[in-house]
Amino acid sequence: MMKDEAPFLLEWFAHHLAVGFTDILVYTNDCTDGTVEMLQRLEALGLGHHRENAIPDGVKPQPSALNHAQAEPLVQNADWVMVFDADEFLSVNHPAGHLDGLLDDVVARGANGIIVTWRIFGSNGVVDWSRDPVTEQYTRAAPPLWNKGWGVKTLFRFDPEYWKLGIHRPSIKNKHLKDGFPDTVKWLNGSGQPMEDYFKFRGWRSIRRTLGYDWAQMNHYAVKSIDSYAVRRFRGNVNNKKDKYNAEYWSLQDRNEVADTRILRHSALRARIMAELLIDPVLSELHHAALAAVERRLDEYRASDAYQALKASLIEAGQKPITSVEAKPPKARDPAKIAALMSEVERKASARSAEIAKDAPTSGWNAIGAQLYRDGRLRPSAPETLEWVASQGVLLPCDPQIFTEAAAMAVLAGKFDRRNGRNIAGLLTGSRRVLDIGAGIALPAMVMARGSGDLTQMVQDSQPGIAEAAAHIRARNGIENTARLRFVDGKLVLPGDGETGAAGLAAYLSDFKPDTLRISPRAGIGAARLRSLDLAALSRIVLPFESDAEADELRNDFGPLMAAAGFTEDEKAATSGSLRYHRLPLKNE
Repeated sequence: MMKDEAPFLLEWFAHHLAVGFTDILVYTNDCTDGTVEMLQRLEALGLGHHRENAIPDGVKPQPSALNHAQAEPLVQNADWVMVFDADEFLSVNHPAGHLDGLLDDVVARGANGIIVTWRIFGSNGVVDWSRDPVTEQYTRAAPPLWNKGWGVKTLFRFDPEYWKLGIHRPSIKNKHLKDGFPDTVKWLNGSGQPMEDYFKFRGWRSIRRTLGYDWAQMNHYAVKSIDSYAVRRFRGNVNNKKDKYNAEYWSLQDRNEVADTRILRHSALRARIMAELLIDPVLSELHHAALAAVERRLDEYRASDAYQALKASLIEAGQKPITSVEAKPPKARDPAKIAALMSEVERKASARSAEIAKDAPTSGWNAIGAQLYRDGRLRPSAPETLEWVASQGVLLPCDPQIFTEAAAMAVLAGKFDRRNGRNIAGLLTGSRRVLDIGAGIALPAMVMARGSGDLTQMVQDSQPGIAEAAAHIRARNGIENTARLRFVDGKLVLPGDGETGAAGLAAYLSDFKPDTLRISPRAGIGAARLRSLDLAALSRIVLPFESDAEADELRNDFGPLMAAAGFTEDEKAATSGSLRYHRLPLKNE
C-alpha cells in the first residue's frame, strides 16, 4: 500500500526485484506526487502491477486494500505472498542472498511459511534531504533484542480458500479452523527454526523464543532523515492516523544503537535494476520530476519557523535513551474473550506452546550461560557515542563492538553480570588481595573497588582489546588503574603450555601474593592446570558458575584438588552463583 511515495518508489521497486520477487502489486490512495503515474508506467512496461484502492465509507485504507487483494486474481494465483509497506525493505540474510534459495530451504524443512521480524532503522544522524539510496544512507538500527521492534511480516504459501490476508500475518478462515487445515500449517522463524503452534492462530510480534534474523529480516525505515520525515508528514499515512508522525513517534523509531549493513549485499543488483528502469524516458522523467517537486517544497518549508521547530524537536527526541522509550501500549487483552473465540484446535496448539515455554531455557536480557563478549579482537566504540547504563552501580556502555547482542540487552536493562556483581562482596569478605583470572571487563572487581578501600585486586583477561574496553569503563566511573586495582591483559601462561614468562599464572601468584584466587569460566582453567602450582599462600578460591550442572562439573573437577590442598567448600556460597573453597574460617566472617 502506498500514498505519495514517488521519491522513493523506484529504489523500493528495484530492491524487491533484486531480492527475488517476480510480481509486485501496489495499491494507492489519494496520491498527488506522481506515484500513480510511475506505477502505471511500470505496469505498461510489464514490470509491476497497480490498482487504485477504492475505499468504502468507514473503512481505513489498509484494510480496504487487503480486501481488494483477497479477490485479486494476481494474488489468488500466486504461490508465495508477502504483504508489506513502502518503508519496509526485505533483507535476505540467507546464504543464497535470494528468495529462491531461501524458499528452497523453507520447503526442504517441510514448511509453507516464514515469519520475518522487523529491524527498526533510525536516521543515522542524517538531517538533510538526499537522493542517495535509503538502504545506503541508514545503516544503524535498534539492537536485535529490543522487543519494541519485533513486529513481523509473513511470507507464505497463499490459498484464498483457507487464508484471509492481514498486514502482519494471514489468518485461517473460521470455516477451516476445525477441519484439519491448521495441522498442515508449518511456519519457520527468520532463522529457519520452527515457530510455536500458537502463532498459526494469533499474534503479530515475535517473542524471545521465536526471534530469528539469520535467514531474513524486514528493515523498517520509518523515519529516515529529518527532511524525509518532514516529507512524510506532508503526505500523511495509509491508515489516516492523525498526527502519527510527531516527536514521540520519532524517539521510538529513531534508533541507531548498532550498525547493520546486511542489506547492502543487495545494493549492486538493485542499482543495476534501477539504472535499467531509468533508461525508459517516461519513467525517468516521472522519477526526476517527483524528486524536483519534493525538493522545491522542502526548500520552502525549510525557510519557515515550523520547520525549525520540527527540526529542534526531532533532534531533542533523538537523544532519548532507548531505555526510556515507550511504545503505545497495546489494548488490554481479555483472556476470557480470547478463550471463547478459540477453537478446540487452537486451544490444543496454545497448550503445546505453553509446554514449550515452560521447558524452554531462560533467555533474553538476563540469559543464563549467554556469551558476554564478541569473539576475536574487541574494538570499542568511541565512549561519547554510546548509551551508558548503571549495572550494580557501575556505568557500562551499550557497545555492540564489545558485547554480544544478549549481553548488550543486559547492559540496557542494568542487569549485566548481575548475579556476580550482586554477590561479590559477600564472597570476598575478609579478603585482602584478590587475583581475578578471566574477568572480562571485571564488573565485580569494579563493584568492589567502589566499596572496599582496603582491598587490592589484580584483574586479568587476555582477549585482545578488552583492556581498552575496561579502561574506558573505569575512566567513565572514575576508577583508575592504580595499585588497588590493576588490570593486566598479557597471555596467561599455564603449567603444561611449554612456555614460561612473567605473564604466567605461577608468576602472578608468586609476585602478587594473593590470598584469594577467583577463576571465571571464560579463563578455561581446569583443576589439572593448577596441580603443579604452589597454592599454599591462598586462603580462598572462588569459582563462578552459570548453572547447577556447571557447578556439579566444577565440584567433580576441583573437589579432589581442593581437598588435597587443605581446602573445604563453603556450601552456603553456592546459592550466590559461585563455589567457594577455603582453608580456615577467615577473619570478619
